[in-house]
Amino acid sequence: MGLTEEFIKTRHWISHRHPHTAGTPLLRVSHLSLRYDGVNALENLNFEIEPGERVAVVGPNGAGKSTLLKIIAGVLKPSEGSIDIYGHEPSGHICIGYVPQRNQVDWNFPVTVRDVVMMGRIGKLGLFHNPTRYDWEIVQQALETVSITPLANRLIHQLSGGQQQRMFIARALAQEAELLLLDEPLTGLDLTTQEDIFRILEILQTKGVTVLLALHDLKLAEEHFDKILLLNSRLIAFGKPASVLQPDILLQAYGGHLHFVKNGPGFLAVEGTCCDGGENHP
Repeated sequence: MGLTEEFIKTRHWISHRHPHTAGTPLLRVSHLSLRYDGVNALENLNFEIEPGERVAVVGPNGAGKSTLLKIIAGVLKPSEGSIDIYGHEPSGHICIGYVPQRNQVDWNFPVTVRDVVMMGRIGKLGLFHNPTRYDWEIVQQALETVSITPLANRLIHQLSGGQQQRMFIARALAQEAELLLLDEPLTGLDLTTQEDIFRILEILQTKGVTVLLALHDLKLAEEHFDKILLLNSRLIAFGKPASVLQPDILLQAYGGHLHFVKNGPGFLAVEGTCCDGGENHP
């Protein structure tokens, strides 16, 4: 049972549960590369993320943002290097919540919002165990946290874009995820709905959830995230927004596709693209 290929692939969480090794970073990426059809989608990435951090993953189209999140989620295997979650490979963890791009989901799948959120409990229940009253209480709390309780019995194709994202975040909450990976969750959402999503992410941060979120808007990355990870197949920069969002650094990632507009005492970086078509990498 699942809505996407990724959901099916991540069922191995049920039978393999790695412990968390004390004294290790929540996420360590070491010499990570992935080649696809002879092209380097990612090349020799190295970085670490600590618990509770909120990180924006930015870069031009085709930079490898989606690919990186899928490798961290355990959906893709790297060609070289490693991913460690608390000292172990991703495939053994049930603490990773992955929210794919909306265009990767079969929205005609006949399932309700409540059922999708309950899917987050499978890793703790086991595939052949029925949910208990406690599990349904966890689902109810998750629905309340993201303010979609009235939509619990609605079929997923009846949801708006913002409601779809809330549903998947609720699924991660029900899963009791400690690391939440969101792939372009703001695409196609109006400003009010985007702010609603950010308010939910603030709630998650108070619960100690670490967030990696891929997006295109550099201004939003600056305003709402502790750190920015700037990609263009290789790691261009990683650190606090003020240190990453510098013209010379951004030009390394975006080249001539980035323009700078005077904005008060500083500059506003604008990506010179007319559309947001996501990434073609796996």
